[in-house]
Amino acid sequence: MGQKKDLTGSEKSKIVRYLAEGCSSLKIAKLLERDHRTIKRFIQNSQQGRKKRMEKPRRKITAHELRKVKRAAAKMPLATSLAIFQSCNITGVPKSTRCAILRDMAKVEKAERRPPLNKTHKLERQDWAKKYLKTDFSKVLWTDEMRVSLDGPDGWARGWIGKGQRAPVRLRRQQGGGGVLVWAGIIKDELVGPFRVEDGVKLNSQSYCQFLEDTFFKQWYRKKSASFKKNMIFMQDNAPSHASKYSTAWLARKGIKEEKLMTWPPCSPDLNPIENLWSIIKCEIYKEGKQYTSLNSVWEAVVAAARNVDGEQIKTLTESMDGLLLSVLAKKGGYIGR
Repeated sequence: MGQKKDLTGSEKSKIVRYLAEGCSSLKIAKLLERDHRTIKRFIQNSQQGRKKRMEKPRRKITAHELRKVKRAAAKMPLATSLAIFQSCNITGVPKSTRCAILRDMAKVEKAERRPPLNKTHKLERQDWAKKYLKTDFSKVLWTDEMRVSLDGPDGWARGWIGKGQRAPVRLRRQQGGGGVLVWAGIIKDELVGPFRVEDGVKLNSQSYCQFLEDTFFKQWYRKKSASFKKNMIFMQDNAPSHASKYSTAWLARKGIKEEKLMTWPPCSPDLNPIENLWSIIKCEIYKEGKQYTSLNSVWEAVVAAARNVDGEQIKTLTESMDGLLLSVLAKKGGYIGR
């Protein structure tokens, strides 16, 4: 009877069945025509594996330990489950159990991103709120740029998958595939744009002014009535290309100067209602973890999503400014979450 190296899957199944029937290892070796030592080794390894698993019962968590975990989770925001349990001196708990326990008393969140506001910033935000407290915001054009990538934010590719289904495959790009810079504005219930900044163009003072000339002024502003132009207030943030002497002088030659050009406090994207428009568009173009294969395709998606934003949504954003200014004053220039 020759000795072979490994048992096949079929032979292993037969060994298990013969053992259940009460056969000895010697009898099984004769039935399978295999070396007795091979059969014994397989049986011993199987028994050791079962014994090892039985030696490690699942760790039970007491009510006292649960209270300690709850307190630790409250004191350690954004900590891992392992760090929380270790701070409570609770060991031997597998990750699946830790997460199941924490789900009953906490939730996974990302850190909220806020602009850095110092004392001077807060004072300037309060001065800004006081200055424009009586402004008719239906006459303010709120503008900003947004960059969209081919893949969107990493965290947006997560979601529920049905049991038995496989998660969709996502493309991986070494350099991210680049992106498209988009400019738009909102006033009352109207969306201005969006307009695409030419690929490869870096917005400095000169290129920014030329961009406004080719898009905003030629395609939208020049069509408006004289009374509209007289009353409109142009808002832009303090990006270097916006707030430079060159851009300010250029806008002044276009009639946008003094009270028609809104002053803007530093580090204050939370005060610009168009940021909410960007969120609406991004949620639409990246829903269900969608990716794009070209810059043109993601730009077309931005245009389509912008067309689906109705006037009532925009009006809600622009009309929120009165209450927002009051919130700035109430929080003494602190950050305003939208």
